[in-house]
Amino acid sequence: MTAPPSVLAVILAGGTGGRLGALTDRKAKPVVPVGGTYRLIDIPLSNLHHSHIPDVWVVEQYQPKSINDHLANGRPWDLDRTNGGLRVLPPFQGEHGEGFAEGNADGLYRQAEFIREFAPDLVLVLSADHLYRLDYRDVVSTHQRTGAALTMVTTRFDGDASQHGVVEAKDGLVTGFEYKPEKPRTDLVAAEIFLYSADVLLDTLSELKERDGQLEDYGDQLIPHLVENAKVAEHRLESYWLDLGTPQNYHRAHMDLLAGEGLDFDNPEWPILSASPRRLGAYIGDGADIASSLISPGARVEGTVRHSVIGPDAIVEAGAVVVDSVVLDRVRIRSGAEIRTAIVDSEAEVPAGRKLGEDGEVTVVNGDGRKDPQQG
Repeated sequence: MTAPPSVLAVILAGGTGGRLGALTDRKAKPVVPVGGTYRLIDIPLSNLHHSHIPDVWVVEQYQPKSINDHLANGRPWDLDRTNGGLRVLPPFQGEHGEGFAEGNADGLYRQAEFIREFAPDLVLVLSADHLYRLDYRDVVSTHQRTGAALTMVTTRFDGDASQHGVVEAKDGLVTGFEYKPEKPRTDLVAAEIFLYSADVLLDTLSELKERDGQLEDYGDQLIPHLVENAKVAEHRLESYWLDLGTPQNYHRAHMDLLAGEGLDFDNPEWPILSASPRRLGAYIGDGADIASSLISPGARVEGTVRHSVIGPDAIVEAGAVVVDSVVLDRVRIRSGAEIRTAIVDSEAEVPAGRKLGEDGEVTVVNGDGRKDPQQG
């Protein structure tokens, strides 16, 4: 019986997450809260755990302490092992690959010597800002069956496809790829889950680095080169998927969750695991008015909360109103404040009488309790 291929999972967690504005000013995007008590990086780590892939590397760059504090040596995902398990890769100096990456393909290239030394058969490259459930072993099966150099997971997207890698495919093979085109040809997008044959990935990165002098994001050189010069297969994801890289999608994910249409975090067969600390149950005051909402442990609600997600240790005072919003951890919303269609960053204090988000557009509220100036 043929042994299964060895798989190394690499989670690219180094980006600044600038599109999320104030939400990533003090923490890396992979540890932005989601669903009240979880973090974005919990999604790929949980999928890896359930897929029984034990060799996981996390490539860091921006705000690495915020990631390390959450990872807890990989214990919540059974990655705190003597052999294999979790390995954290920060920027470094003194040898090949030193310095700061200019994009996710460059980030991979800077780890190339470590990957060669590890010598996996396949390299599974993941992002840490998407909501989905997937058994990565199914992607491995597709890769082996097709004999592909690269297998990319694709999905139909009902939003703005121009913000993603747009894919054309026929009979299970990728025939075209455009990275964030102004006028997408299809609604089929790359889900930013890529499985490479290790030798192809490493040789292609070296070739492109020598040819172009600089590597940037995967969609600029790496994927187009492989689509043009090698066999690239698609593995279609038919279930829920959403990129949480923008305030609009981040807000949408939570509204989907409230509507029962989003990712099922508590699926008993595939639960999302996390290192989030334990809290007492939420306190609901006598005068609280709550409907269609998720209230996290440690929260205290004495005001009005409707169709919203309230994070751990957040406080909604009597007389405060929160509607269609996502309130992160340790926020305090003072009496008389009104928050509508907004995302309130961790530890923010919204003063009494302040009204935000009345125009119906998604508003990011920064730590000062004001609209994030990056939104214009």
